Amino acid sequence: MNDKDETNKARTTRPTTQEFKDFMGEHWAPHEDVEVTRIAAAPFAAERRAGLSAAFPGTRISVPAGELKTRANDTDYRFRPSSDFTYLTGLGIDHEPGAVLVFEPREGAEGHDVVLYLVPPAQPGDEGFYSDPAAGEFWIGRRPGLAEFEAMTGIATKALADLPESVDAAAEPGEDVRAALAEMRFVKDEYEIQQLRDAVDATIAGFERVVPELPRAIAHKRGERVIEATFDGHAREEGNAVGYETIAAAGAHATTLHWISNTGQVREGDLLLLDAGVEVESLYTADITRTLPIDGTFTPTQRRVYEIVLEAADAAFAIVKPGIRFLDVHLAAMEVIEQRLTEWGIAPAQQDPESKLYRRWMVHGTSHHLGLDVHDCAEAKRELYLEGVLEPGMVFTIEPGLYFQEGDLVAPEELRGIGVRIEDDIVVTEDGAENLSAALPRDPDEVEAWIKRLSR
Repeated sequence: MNDKDETNKARTTRPTTQEFKDFMGEHWAPHEDVEVTRIAAAPFAAERRAGLSAAFPGTRISVPAGELKTRANDTDYRFRPSSDFTYLTGLGIDHEPGAVLVFEPREGAEGHDVVLYLVPPAQPGDEGFYSDPAAGEFWIGRRPGLAEFEAMTGIATKALADLPESVDAAAEPGEDVRAALAEMRFVKDEYEIQQLRDAVDATIAGFERVVPELPRAIAHKRGERVIEATFDGHAREEGNAVGYETIAAAGAHATTLHWISNTGQVREGDLLLLDAGVEVESLYTADITRTLPIDGTFTPTQRRVYEIVLEAADAAFAIVKPGIRFLDVHLAAMEVIEQRLTEWGIAPAQQDPESKLYRRWMVHGTSHHLGLDVHDCAEAKRELYLEGVLEPGMVFTIEPGLYFQEGDLVAPEELRGIGVRIEDDIVVTEDGAENLSAALPRDPDEVEAWIKRLSR
């Protein structure tokens, strides 16, 4: 990593003479890759801005992209703009640290004037061209200029230095604005649904790349990392990155809901719970889970647990249509889980039906909205989220599971250490739902055949 001269003077070696500065500012060819084409998201983002403007007449709104975050000392994490900023501008990867989108109420008229304030790129002739690690082209590569951003987004664009003093560039939108944006994001437009389709397709391809690596994972002392690295590398090749930290949980680790350490061994005879999603360059992400027999074949006990989870997922999917409550999807899955665990003799008797003691083995919800965030629309009001009514264009997961921890003395001994989750990404249609991730096998026989085919 090159030294960041502005933050670490101890390592600065660059000449400071005027002759050097003059020499560095001369004889650079003009850029030939000028961005003048409107990005595909631009018309959809314009409609979203209009909707937010109508919801808050006479109110100034500022939505920052966010700042670079320090990873260690003077090195930063790769930048990802805030999801609300991306939603309202259409700008995805690498755009744009320090930027602020401002809705300024029009005096004596309805609506807002919207301006995108950006840090202009440091170009040849500017000392920052070679000395500014945050904006200099020598450091971070070619960046569009203000006019280019305006052409790309259709938003009036100004230098960040021109931001009105009364606007706090770092201040997040108020709770009411954040809630309104979350609720706007419930129903995806045509552009968003296509981005999610692309993310799902890339994720399925990532799962297909994992299976042939299972023998190498088995042979490695930290086989879970082999699986994680395989999927995460695919995500960087085909998209922006992973949409969240990959869960590559083998054996008993599959009973830990958010196992992201991925330090464990991968052993034949165990299950692998792989929960992963590719985030495409527009920053929309998939979120898919499959539970796979590592040696290619489910044991009878593993299969029985798996089939209960699959039945619960199918029951939830079967009721999805416009007009039902979002919460009803969860309740449909839980009805199956309760019934099957009771029949198996696992769920204990309870005095209060509301205790739902069977939830000991599935403590999470069945579904969450999906989009720019893996847990999308999280700022929405509860009555519009869990109690909300499904509409065409909503995209969410269906992901029941059963998790029998190794130390769970209530669970039968043969179940301890078994964790199963099956997760698909669903879009609500006019008369039902479409499983966007249906191309990835779910039926246990099909899963075994799929593993066998990919392992040749």
